[in-house]
Amino acid sequence: MAKIRVAYEYSEAEDKSIRLGLFLIISGVVSLFILGFCWLNPALQDLQGKTANCTVLSVQLIGETFECTFTCGSECKGTSLYPCLQIYVNNSESNSRALLHQDEQQLISNPKCSYIPPCERENQKNSESVLRFEKYWNEVGFQPFTCYFNQHRRPEDVLLKRSHDANVLLHCFLWPLVTFLVGVLIVVLTICARSLAVKAEAIQKRKIS
Repeated sequence: MAKIRVAYEYSEAEDKSIRLGLFLIISGVVSLFILGFCWLNPALQDLQGKTANCTVLSVQLIGETFECTFTCGSECKGTSLYPCLQIYVNNSESNSRALLHQDEQQLISNPKCSYIPPCERENQKNSESVLRFEKYWNEVGFQPFTCYFNQHRRPEDVLLKRSHDANVLLHCFLWPLVTFLVGVLIVVLTICARSLAVKAEAIQKRKIS
């Protein structure tokens, strides 16, 4: 009995499915590296900070102004000024004086001040926003509150809130992994479907012959 040969060529649709699967696999790997570099490393550094209890020691405007950038449309932007507010607190963990900041981003943008207001065109509006913030901390500052600090990176500064949390770590791994697994699943299912089709075709030819 002659040996039955069955063509094992992929159809155009199957070829596109495999290409899509390979694209998703590569995208998952690349996005893992990109997200790891842009988000994961800063998040890990942020989460390394310790939690402490802080109490306000002083709230004062130091007489300096800084520039901020405002936007007034897609092609319109400019700069205005805001006064510098400094809030010094006592860090319960290190029992030392530290400058309070809103978060890591604010600390990087202006390490000398405790608050950067939403930038408005008018300097007066920026000043009013800072004064409201000053009034708030003068009223509630005597109450202990949770703050965050990194003794090794910036022991003289504390943060009111973290820029990142554990959810960032989850998303950095979850979505690239999902993309990678979907790509693998598409490739495997396409190959398995084609293999089953070839076997079915071979069985059918044997029956006919």
